[in-house]
Amino acid sequence: MSSADEAIILVGGFGTRLRSLVSDVPKPLAPVGGRPFLAWLLDALAQQSIRRVILATGFMGDKVVAALGTRWHGMSLEYSQEEEPLGTGGAIVQAAGRLRGDAFFVLNGDTWLELDYSAFDRKARRLGARLGMALASVPDVSRYGAVRVEKDERVVGFVEKGHVGPGYVNAGVYRLDRTLLEDLPKVPRFSFETEFLVPMVTRETIAAYTCTEAFIDIGVPDDYKRAQRILGTLSGNEK
Repeated sequence: MSSADEAIILVGGFGTRLRSLVSDVPKPLAPVGGRPFLAWLLDALAQQSIRRVILATGFMGDKVVAALGTRWHGMSLEYSQEEEPLGTGGAIVQAAGRLRGDAFFVLNGDTWLELDYSAFDRKARRLGARLGMALASVPDVSRYGAVRVEKDERVVGFVEKGHVGPGYVNAGVYRLDRTLLEDLPKVPRFSFETEFLVPMVTRETIAAYTCTEAFIDIGVPDDYKRAQRILGTLSGNEK
């Protein structure tokens, strides 16, 4: 398996949960610490030697292009604009047409997660897993639904929202082998999480990467405010 040095960032959502606080820009451009949230994500990827990023845009996609341009700290940026909502799965398929390598990462553009991407990549390859999932340990999984893990190595199942207590949740960062694209549903619009991940766990190995920290979903107002406190204390680099 080849190592991954490209990423797709999903930035096409409508951001309805955050609309009361941020309404004039798409959610991934919501200001955090005086900068667009996406600037923090791109900085983190650039610092870990990712060379190309495809931004899967949708709602207010023109504002994303205007804010970020085509280069960021040595990375090339490209855009895959949805003409109509495609869901997370359809957005990945469309954006993947611009990739060049044999493996890549996928990130949610409204989620912050600290991890070592090279170590994540190595673990998936060590296990021979075409798909890797980064997981976050949280004190209460009820808001997200839980992920069942075997020996901190493999994802073995999912628990729907409502289960209460500590555990691992899907942190919205994946490592995919390009061959997986052939196995995705052959429909324009679908959910990567529910229509692909859930059935896949019964068919083949999914690597679980649990060495993560500082999970924040800015789509929720309380977490958006928490992001201001955490990321706002960091010294941001200019583009």
